[in-house]
Amino acid sequence: MFSSSPLDWGLVALYFAFLGAVWLRRRGRHSDALDYLVAGRRVTLPAFVATLVATWYGGILGVGEYSWRYGLSNWLVFGVPYYIGALLFAWVFARRAREAALYTIPDLLDRHYGRGPAVIGALTVFVTSAPAAYVLMLGTLFAAMFGLPLAPCVVAAALLSLFYIHHGGLRTVVFTDQVQFVLMYAGFMVMLAFLVAQHGGLGYLRRSLPPAHFTWHGGNPPQAILVWYFIALSTLVDPGFWQRAYAARDPGVARNGVLISVVCWVVFDFLTTSTGLYARAALPHLADPVFAFPELARITLPPLALGLFYLAMIATVMSTVDS
Repeated sequence: MFSSSPLDWGLVALYFAFLGAVWLRRRGRHSDALDYLVAGRRVTLPAFVATLVATWYGGILGVGEYSWRYGLSNWLVFGVPYYIGALLFAWVFARRAREAALYTIPDLLDRHYGRGPAVIGALTVFVTSAPAAYVLMLGTLFAAMFGLPLAPCVVAAALLSLFYIHHGGLRTVVFTDQVQFVLMYAGFMVMLAFLVAQHGGLGYLRRSLPPAHFTWHGGNPPQAILVWYFIALSTLVDPGFWQRAYAARDPGVARNGVLISVVCWVVFDFLTTSTGLYARAALPHLADPVFAFPELARITLPPLALGLFYLAMIATVMSTVDS
């Protein structure tokens, strides 16, 4: 188990109690398509930013692993390409998506190209947005926390992500994402503060890390980095972006919300990449870098802070799975 402190387990219990309360709050209420799929098109700017930022950042264990292995290049692989994609979406599509007042990308295809392309688009969206990797990641976190086999934890992660959005749809997702947004940033800020206090700043990292960790490529061939700049163009057809643009209160919220979200992602990438660098410095012989963040938390954080950091990781993945 990840902790023997009742403070840590109390925080975890509060988080799951919150999700249960959300489920009870929406139970028995019936939503029409407008409310269920696009939250009545009344999502305000702060809520828009919180749900988009939280939704788009799910691979937290992968970020820890990549930063542990390759250092600062994590930012140039999983950060910068997607900032570019998001900025293009904000400038080209965000306002137009909200003005179209549709529900989904297939609806847009149906309007312009007919039923056949819309059905193909629906199948494509389903395949590309199915959250199997994130369900596995959430199950891996649960297995590490509770000391249980992976398979039942993956099943539990899938069921947990479904039960409280079943009745509420996007409205419930937006509401919970605002809490998970706060948990994400709070947990990693606390972790980085403890790391700097215990080890020092940039000087410690320079002494403890391989020189390649401070290069743009991290020791990888250039094409391994550059290919992500093409992969990140998928942002332009990302269902999460379009759904939130459709749900925004007005076109200005859709456009400005994406722009503000990019700034938030820059800050969060700084927190996660820095934490990954400290993980490599403090745990240079870690057997499985997938657990870089959980293992670093175990040796660094006192009770309460440890629970908060685990909640930050869970919230980061959970907000992507349910969305």
